[in-house]
Amino acid sequence: MFTGIVEGTGAVRERTETDDGLRLRIGVDGYDDLYHGQSISVSGVCLTVEEYGVDGGAAGAGHGGDADGGEWFEVFLASETVAKTYLGDVREGDAVNVERAMPADGRFDGHVVQGHVDTVAEVRGIERVGEDWRFTFAIPSGQDRYLVDKGSVTLDGISLTVAEKRGDEFDVAVIPTTYELTTLSEKSVGDPVHLEVDVIAKYVENMLEGDA
Repeated sequence: MFTGIVEGTGAVRERTETDDGLRLRIGVDGYDDLYHGQSISVSGVCLTVEEYGVDGGAAGAGHGGDADGGEWFEVFLASETVAKTYLGDVREGDAVNVERAMPADGRFDGHVVQGHVDTVAEVRGIERVGEDWRFTFAIPSGQDRYLVDKGSVTLDGISLTVAEKRGDEFDVAVIPTTYELTTLSEKSVGDPVHLEVDVIAKYVENMLEGDA
């Protein structure tokens, strides 16, 4: 489980397409506690660390050093994940949001984030409002009922609050720290974002339908 409090960004260093999916090597800084089998959120997608390395030397599971130096890890995306997310379109040098899974004794600062992306939404608008930013996103088909004013939503792995919902779009307010720490600062109108709605809304819906 994740909280949607992104720790920082990583950069795609290598991408390798296979018959079964896609393997990405992602460079990060300050992640010296990586291990094989660890769950990690990459722009909101829950993936598993398969290989990892540190400062140009191998640190685990058999890969050689990384010429760029610094920590790195590799994850594999199955065909279904590639089809449901936009990670299949990322290229070397692209930035991604990174969050390690929440420890059992950790502080819960965001909301319950599974890393199970529901769909891809599109950036409709970006506006500077004082020191903050206001982002507008299209509401993908079938997701409208899970989004409510002041409710929680996860966008590219970031825990945010729906500031306003209207018609087929919704807004979120983004503070400077979130804007600077995440990939939102690199987004433009028309760009995709991974959308994960609040899982609590899904449970409520399921219970209500079960009583019908």
